Amino acid sequence: MTPPHRDPEPQGHQHTHSHGPAAPVSAHLRKVIAAVLIPFATAVLIGLVALWPNGAPAHERTGVGFDRQTQQGKVVSVVKVDCKDVNAAQLPVSGETEPSEGRPVSGGLCEKATVEVTTGPDAGRRFVEVVQPDAPRQLREGQGVVVAYAPDAPHDLQYSVTDVNRKFPLMLLAGIFALAVVLVGRMRGVMALVALALSFAVLTLFILPAILQGSNPLLVAVVGAGAIMLIALYICHGPTARTSVAVIGTLISLLLIGLLGSLFIGWASLSGNTDDSTGLIHGLYPHIDMSGLLLAGVIIGSLGVLDDVTVTQTSAVWELRRANPTMSAKQLYRAGIRIGRDHIASVVNTLVLAYAGAALPLLLLFTVAQSSVGTVANSELVAEEIVRTLVGSIGLVASVPVTTALAALVVSADRTGVGAEAGASAPVRSGRGRRRRARS
Repeated sequence: MTPPHRDPEPQGHQHTHSHGPAAPVSAHLRKVIAAVLIPFATAVLIGLVALWPNGAPAHERTGVGFDRQTQQGKVVSVVKVDCKDVNAAQLPVSGETEPSEGRPVSGGLCEKATVEVTTGPDAGRRFVEVVQPDAPRQLREGQGVVVAYAPDAPHDLQYSVTDVNRKFPLMLLAGIFALAVVLVGRMRGVMALVALALSFAVLTLFILPAILQGSNPLLVAVVGAGAIMLIALYICHGPTARTSVAVIGTLISLLLIGLLGSLFIGWASLSGNTDDSTGLIHGLYPHIDMSGLLLAGVIIGSLGVLDDVTVTQTSAVWELRRANPTMSAKQLYRAGIRIGRDHIASVVNTLVLAYAGAALPLLLLFTVAQSSVGTVANSELVAEEIVRTLVGSIGLVASVPVTTALAALVVSADRTGVGAEAGASAPVRSGRGRRRRARS
């Protein structure tokens, strides 16, 4: 009689159900998924070709805000001087957008910094920058700075320090981030970084120049978001049916966000022109639809979190099916939605806090003014963030049942996988029969 521990068939049976990928979907379901995704991918490709810009249109610089000619510079020396002895009419004062003309300088000790321009046609040229003791930005010797150039100003006032050079710490932090992703995620982490780089390329090479060129911001955002979604999901998770279900769930949620955003941005009369940056953009490019730009921002901003939710829900349903192949579509949906409720609670909270953190200085101003909650919410600045947050959150909440239902239907309708599992157990039954015959 063969000892039970030497029988290979039960071990093979155990291995089949404990390890390995979930059963693949049937050929019919793959065709259905392809019938949905291929037209969508084709439409995205056509949109990219039709709307692809020829670069950002040129314009005459205004010298205001970010629209200034800038070069790199370096602080050569810093000396302490009496602020009363500084001629404010002749020297630029650090922290201002333009050189001070006749502005009185406060008392105390100021810093007089000698700055050398290191890039551009005037490389090597030096100028003096006065930093008052109460200025939010202080300069130190050897520090890299960004200098603004005003060609129409008097010669001694053409250059002024507008910011500090913080490229090295930012690049170092980006390197640490990439290293952490690769060490923890390994090959998946590498593919995630590749997808991130390609997504950023779509944003900078297509979405932003196309909007500046005058294309409809909503159409550009939909095409760009579709391209980013396809690139990111398939590169990170592979061209599988599981990924395709996540793509379809994300697409449906994005359509819902677009419809709700368009409805409530129009209903609430949100212009999208609420701060200096949007005002400058509108002044330079009056043809841009600022409310459409706001809606485009809502769609693109929601895409990253949507990807996370839909992929998580799809993977959860697939793993549930793998753990128990006998679960019906209804049972898979109920189990997956329980996981989704926990996920969505944390994601929505994260989204709301992220927007609140970005608008924190504005909320502080309203608090100082002792404005009521209704007054604060009614202001366009805050109303934009409310619409952005709530519309995005509704899309996130809707993505959980939609994606879970799609995944449950796909895996439960796979008759080929069930048959394969039944075939895999046949040798085990015959092995047990052999043991019974041996015992007899």
